[in-house]
Amino acid sequence: MSTAANVELVSEVETAQSSRPNLRVDKIRIAVLRVLGRPPELIRVSVLPLWGDKFRVNVWATGSNGAGIPNSYFVTAGDDGGILHSEPPIQKQY
Repeated sequence: MSTAANVELVSEVETAQSSRPNLRVDKIRIAVLRVLGRPPELIRVSVLPLWGDKFRVNVWATGSNGAGIPNSYFVTAGDDGGILHSEPPIQKQY
């Protein structure tokens, strides 16, 4: 195998590995909004990996006082991005 082919193969593996965490984060984001509902003035949902299967999820929205975080959760997520536990529990609000 040529050096160029080796570099291309390594690049493909790195791309596949680096996209897996993003897919998991996207699935966590979707799962939170599915349960919570969508705030009317939603700006974004940030999912911050902490350690292992633990994540901080902040729901950013615009309110009467400007932008803020009306909902924030510490979640445990499975490898598939499904939420196994949340503190506080996620409840339908919107």
